[in-house]
Order: sequence, then structure tokens, then C-alpha cells
Amino acid sequence: MARRGGAPEVNAGSMADIAFLLLIFFLVTTTIETDAGLDRMLPPNEPPTDDQVVIKQRNIFEVQISKDGQLLVEDELLPIKDLKQKAIAFLDNGGAANGDPNYCDYCKGKRDPDSSDSPEKAVISLKNDRETKYAVYVTVQNELVAAYNELRNREAKRLGYDMNFSEMEAAYANQETPDETKEKLKIRIKKIQDLFPMKLSEAETNKN
Repeated sequence: MARRGGAPEVNAGSMADIAFLLLIFFLVTTTIETDAGLDRMLPPNEPPTDDQVVIKQRNIFEVQISKDGQLLVEDELLPIKDLKQKAIAFLDNGGAANGDPNYCDYCKGKRDPDSSDSPEKAVISLKNDRETKYAVYVTVQNELVAAYNELRNREAKRLGYDMNFSEMEAAYANQETPDETKEKLKIRIKKIQDLFPMKLSEAETNKN
């Protein structure tokens, strides 16, 4: 029996459509990793004014990181593991006397007159050397942020909220949280942030 002439042809008419569909599939399903960074809000770009804000020295908590990773807090060497509690004591001091407009009636600190007047006045100043290791810098940042979060979580409990501050922030950032719930969380988060505003200032880096 004689064979039919020629090889069977492959229908390639829809190959472009298949390739296009595969391309869309991979674009939709592929997860693109993003670099993790520090969540910080930059100050607004405001025009300079003639009035200079004077901050009393007792309301400034100075933290310096050396190139060797040593921590100098208020001119004293301090292990990083003790930084959070030291910062909490400063932020929660409430040194302003009763009757002073800066008096903090919810502060539970020692009310040392040589430390911060109130959380609203308290500023943490962080300064590092140009050769400071990034891992040490991030660790110090995390300890300082943890100090704020611990105090904010305490205030959420004092105000009778059903979630602490960290949980409220996580729920607010969750895309599945209903808009009505987000509006309620936004008000509560703002109220707690006003009680302990994060005033973390990064001073100019040491060049030597």
C-alpha cells in the first residue's frame, strides 16, 4: 500500500494566542519581592520661619551609635537590650508640675524634673557614625519604635479598646477590613498617637 506524500502539518495558527495567555498567567501569578525598609514619615516641606522653636535640653533624649556599634545614651554607655526601657522612662516621665499646661495626667513615670515634661514635648535624637553597621542601626531603630508601641498599647488598654495599638494598626492596614471598621480604627489610632506622638529625630551623621 502506497504512503501518502508529505509529513503531516502542525497547525501553528493559535500559537501566538497561547503565548499571550501564558504571559498574562505568569504576570498575574508571579510574586515580586520588594525590599524591606524602615517605615518613617518625613516631615512636611514647610518654608523657613523667623520664629525658632526652642527645645529644652531635658526634653531631648540623645542616642549616639559609634562606628563600633557601641551605644551612648545621655552621655552614658548602654547595652542595646536596655535601650527600650530607658526610652520608655524618658517618654513616660511626665515631669511638668500639676497645673502646668504640659502636665500629663496619664503618665506613670517618676516625674523627674530633670527629664521630659510630657510625651508631647519629648524628642528622641538619634545620631550615628558614617561607619555604623546597618544591622546595628536598624536594631536601635526597632528598640526605639518598640518603646513607643509599648506605651501606646498600654494606652489602648487604659481607654478600654478591644485591641491594642499594634493590633489596630495591623487591622487598619489589612485590605480585608471593612471600610466602616477602618474609619473607627483610624479615629482610635489617631487618639493614641496624640497621647504619645513619635518624635524621633535623626541628627547629622558623624563624618569621623
